[in-house]
Amino acid sequence: MTICGETTILHGGFLLAAKLCHPKPLTELAKSDWPKVGKPITDALQEICTTRSSHPPQPNAWKKKAAIIIWSKILLHSPPAHSTAASADQRWEEDVFFSATNMIPEINRTVLFELFKTVNAPRLFVQLLLVLPENVCVRELEFLVEYVSTETSATDLCFFLDVWWEIMKHKEGQEDRIVLMFRTMSDQHLSESPEEACQPSKRFKRDPLSCPDSPVTTGLFPILLDGLKQIKGCINLTKMKCYALANLTDMLSVLTVTEHKAESVPATEYLEKISSVVTIWSCDGENRYNQQDLDEKVKEAERSVSLLSVAILPSELQFVALGFLRALLEEWMEELQGLLNSPHQVRYESYRLLDSLATFRKNLVIYAKSGELAEDEAQMVSELAELIAEFLKKIDTKLQGKNSDRDLMASVAMAIIEQKMVRHAEMCSIFASEKDWAFSTDWVSCLVRNKALFQKPELVLKLLETTVAFSQSASNGESQEMQNKVTKVILECYAELSLPDKNKVISGVLATWGRKGLSISLKTFTEGFQEELNVAFNQIVQSVSDQGFKKAVTSVSRLALIHPEETVKKVCTLAVTNLGTHHFLAEILCSFPALHFQDAEDTGTSSNLLVGCLKETVWGRLSSTKDKEQFIEFLVFLMQPNSASPVLSPTEVTKNFVLPYLKSDFPHMELCLQILNKVLKMPLPSEGSWIKTCHPFPLILCLCKLLDGYTRYWHKSQDQPGPSLETKDLVVSNLSELCETLVAQKSSLSPELWTQSVAWLHKRVETLDWTVGLRLKSLYGEHFKNEVPATLFEVCKLSEDEWTSRPLLAYGTGSGLMAWMECCCISVALREQMLVLLSVNVDNPEEVNLFSKGFLVALIQVLPWCSQSEWKRLSHVIKSLLEREALHIPYSLEYVQYMPLLNLRPFAHELQFSVLFLRGFQFLCSSSCDTWLPAEAWKHVARLYCLSLADLLGSLKNDSLYQWHSAAAKNLTRELTFVYIQMFCHALHVAAMLPDDHTGEPLLLLSLEILSQYEVLSTADKSPSSSLRKANEKHFLESITENVSNKELRTMLLQKLSKL
Repeated sequence: MTICGETTILHGGFLLAAKLCHPKPLTELAKSDWPKVGKPITDALQEICTTRSSHPPQPNAWKKKAAIIIWSKILLHSPPAHSTAASADQRWEEDVFFSATNMIPEINRTVLFELFKTVNAPRLFVQLLLVLPENVCVRELEFLVEYVSTETSATDLCFFLDVWWEIMKHKEGQEDRIVLMFRTMSDQHLSESPEEACQPSKRFKRDPLSCPDSPVTTGLFPILLDGLKQIKGCINLTKMKCYALANLTDMLSVLTVTEHKAESVPATEYLEKISSVVTIWSCDGENRYNQQDLDEKVKEAERSVSLLSVAILPSELQFVALGFLRALLEEWMEELQGLLNSPHQVRYESYRLLDSLATFRKNLVIYAKSGELAEDEAQMVSELAELIAEFLKKIDTKLQGKNSDRDLMASVAMAIIEQKMVRHAEMCSIFASEKDWAFSTDWVSCLVRNKALFQKPELVLKLLETTVAFSQSASNGESQEMQNKVTKVILECYAELSLPDKNKVISGVLATWGRKGLSISLKTFTEGFQEELNVAFNQIVQSVSDQGFKKAVTSVSRLALIHPEETVKKVCTLAVTNLGTHHFLAEILCSFPALHFQDAEDTGTSSNLLVGCLKETVWGRLSSTKDKEQFIEFLVFLMQPNSASPVLSPTEVTKNFVLPYLKSDFPHMELCLQILNKVLKMPLPSEGSWIKTCHPFPLILCLCKLLDGYTRYWHKSQDQPGPSLETKDLVVSNLSELCETLVAQKSSLSPELWTQSVAWLHKRVETLDWTVGLRLKSLYGEHFKNEVPATLFEVCKLSEDEWTSRPLLAYGTGSGLMAWMECCCISVALREQMLVLLSVNVDNPEEVNLFSKGFLVALIQVLPWCSQSEWKRLSHVIKSLLEREALHIPYSLEYVQYMPLLNLRPFAHELQFSVLFLRGFQFLCSSSCDTWLPAEAWKHVARLYCLSLADLLGSLKNDSLYQWHSAAAKNLTRELTFVYIQMFCHALHVAAMLPDDHTGEPLLLLSLEILSQYEVLSTADKSPSSSLRKANEKHFLESITENVSNKELRTMLLQKLSKL
């Protein structure tokens, strides 16, 4: 601090004071001398703080500087005994106050204390006191107590109590630059030892855990308590007695806390306390804060009601203090009651005493019951609590001005918010929710200025609730204008929230106002909403990219706040109708888990917002295959997004899009089955299967009934709706997945419940086709045997431990092979088991012959009811039986012009396969069976035949490619061409036998593929005699093709042959 005009003026004041004090030096100045000697000093300080202050005026700044200069002079003139004395040269280099303090003559603490008293600056005294090293701080406070207890005056008494109160209110971390410089100086020159000179001194920590031996507890409190004991006889004014008792009570309240102490004062009570203090200060002309503006009053009142807990007081000192409090209370009780019950004597001191005693009594009750005290100590604490309670009962608290005006409370809350005081966040909550304050000019202005403080989800929600309440009662234009202004601020606050916080707001909006959100309750939000919705989503679907995702989420978050349901409906519609955007839109929806919202409808059932929107906008309107595919993929992504949380659960999808529609007459049955298939293939959560909540056994029964319906598939009327035979594999797949999933979760169910459920299912499946029960073997386990027709035992070696017969009228004598084939169709595992269990003696020609004839008849009976997967399993059975030579299929030469001198053994099975199909269709298309199947069934069997021929062609093609690279390649070319010609003829033969309603068209198209493969081999054949052979083969094939009845296909085949 450099020498300047202000320092010079202060120096002059001290020189005049020294003259007035002469012949005594200022170091011997007595308290009684101050009225005469002190005036030049106070006049100099007055001049510095007013006429010579900077612009704008800062009187407190120079008051603080002067106090620091004077105190530094005293401290460095007579440092503590154990401190390190610094030389003048060292101080000149290190002490920023050296030049200023050097100008001041030697003084004593009378000047210091009287100057603080004169300028009424107890807070400044405490600020400087508490930055001193611990030993210096304690010593300086002892000097003050000694000073005020000698020749005690009213100002001494008041200053002592003010200092005590300021110590209680002091908070660290609020020191300005000049105070921190004073701290640095005191640390450097007043430390106890050289080792501590460079270390930060112990400060007054308010955290009892970090500083259990806080100097506030161990040093200052005993001094203050001792000071009060010394001067209590001088306290004559009842108001000052209230002040002294309040200080002692507050000190004990924060020093006798335990871990059982209640939480801090609730925010509403906190606001009421501050408002009450401000009200009393405004009515009390004698109070120092009476003339200050509201902001300053609120700031000071906030300090007064925000006392912090410090370290617990040592037990012996604690009970001394409690005893002293009791003695004072008993001594002054009548006098205090007289003041406190007088309506004309309402003062801050009296209000504070009552508030302190009430709080302290609660703490004492908790303390007495904490179990930490000895019996006599607990009794003493309880008796003091009872004494305080009796005292408070005799006081009329209504006279103490606690009930503050609501408008004042609003102004106080706004002042706390504006100045960002300690608990301003809680005031923001009250401010946002107090509907009586809302939409006043000051309220709106405060919100606009401090909108950054309201960028929290709970505050945005409260502001919305308040705005909705106001909008329902407001009608005039001015109110509408303010409402628009507030709405704009709310949306700006909402826009600044993180995505998780936005979800919290959307959840709150849905919980409070339902699916339509704010659209009904707050019209200002919905003006232009539909246009905004359309524009936003037009932009979203045109910018499907990672870059556009963040912007899209921001747009949807705003729309979802205003009208959640309409926003979700728009997403759902676009996800199905807009090609390729469904994943992007699903990812956007998954960013808003809040939209996974359940509400109770009038029916009492729980309804999900997203599910409801899907049903209203999409479900039932899926016309094209692409729409259905996008819808399914959309659902899957909502259940299992890449990174976000799912917004739909498998349970919800199953209960809403599968279970209600698993009926044979539902037109979109295949869609339901596809959805179920996707759901079942999703990974199971670690905590257990969702399937248990979806009525798994009734669901299995529904699938079983669907399978049972396929046994009568070709006998139902054409007008009767139902799933196509192509969906049978989907039903089987779902049933298998469902059984596996349920068996995997068996351990999580009670054995009794599992047994009951399986028995329930078995009883109902008994009424269905017998093959359905075989598909449930994994569920049945050892509870039930496999129930099959009795005739199956005639062709299989079945164990009676696992198999049992079931009386079935449709399975009479000779139906064993048909039952065996039906078992083979059920699953690969059961097919392999049936092949092992089949009883055919290949060494007995007659038995093989009979088996082969019976096999053909059974095959024709089973074929029309087979799905593609089942037919593939049967094809494998045929191949296996041919390899075992259990199935005899003689090869005729009806499509051979001459005896082929070829080795056809490598292709015997393919030729036999083709002939078997030909014989089967000759039987099927005979006059005895021509009315057996409807037209659609013929098309189905034709498709299955095409499937088998395509598999044969594929097998031959692979064989030819393999053989072509072998040494015997040229020797096999003629054999392969022979096989292709035979298959071509068989295909045209079967096509000719089928009903003439385009049923055979797929076979004729497959014939083109056969010709193509024949052409490849024929072109590659460069043998010497190949030209004549090719010409003969071409002529033969043309003669066969001429018999094709379909003119267009015949022309195509002939054109193909002409190019050979």
